[in-house]
Amino acid sequence: MPPCAPWTMQEFDSNIHQLTIDLPSRASEFRILLVSDLHWDNPHCDRKLLAKHLDQAVACGAPILSVGDLYCVMQGKYDKRSDKSSVRPEHQHGDYLDRLVNTAVEWFTPYKNNLILLGEGNHDSGCSNRCETRLLDRLAYGLRERGGLTRTGGYAGWLRLQVRRGGVSTNSVRVFYHHGFGGGGAVTMGKIDFNRYNQYVDADVIVAGHVHYKEVFPIVQAQLTNANSVKHKTKYMVRCGTYKDEFGTGKGGFHIEKGRGPRPMGGYWLRVRMVEDELAIQVDEAGAF
Repeated sequence: MPPCAPWTMQEFDSNIHQLTIDLPSRASEFRILLVSDLHWDNPHCDRKLLAKHLDQAVACGAPILSVGDLYCVMQGKYDKRSDKSSVRPEHQHGDYLDRLVNTAVEWFTPYKNNLILLGEGNHDSGCSNRCETRLLDRLAYGLRERGGLTRTGGYAGWLRLQVRRGGVSTNSVRVFYHHGFGGGGAVTMGKIDFNRYNQYVDADVIVAGHVHYKEVFPIVQAQLTNANSVKHKTKYMVRCGTYKDEFGTGKGGFHIEKGRGPRPMGGYWLRVRMVEDELAIQVDEAGAF
């Protein structure tokens, strides 16, 4: 994978961030890894696949955006779903939440300069509401203490990709992220959610997770320009998959009892480059290869 164009990050609000990207030439390309629903602390998290994708981002110098549920954090004292048999051995202690933070800081340290933004998910907010501690904030702080860049965002937020050529700003790509909502029906697989986002969000890319399905599809709109010509603008809807395999062999458990099947794994690469003086976007799967 070729090197990613150099970038820097700015924070304008707790859920509004900007990456300023310098494209040295027309052949230069910027990419960002979009992931969601890592459920990193769950025994069913495919850490090998997760590490492969994060290592690819480090190797090419690309930033990483996580849009919620980095933690599963279902086994705390005040969680009605708590089941200590579903905890990794290193977390089976009385200081469960502290260990989730400390072990995550160690595990994610190799990615501290690439893991730029941690959006909040329903598992993250659930822990904050019940236990009055914000694990994502503590993880991000621990990575920054080690010289990293990691910041926390909101359940929803904005990331502007501001492109510069020769030190002069050109166009930008507006990314709106939202962890997600609802159950993601077996027929629609959560696709209808993007119709709702598009009712109130004007963005070039909309990224969500939550339902553990995975797809990307374009929406094309016709626009009348100031020169009275018609231009087609493409917006990308991105649903990131999960890194937690709850199906396994299909033997049993909550996932199986609800009639749910295997879920697609991994996230997506969002790629940006100049094509005939216009910014072009491409979304590629971060899969098994």
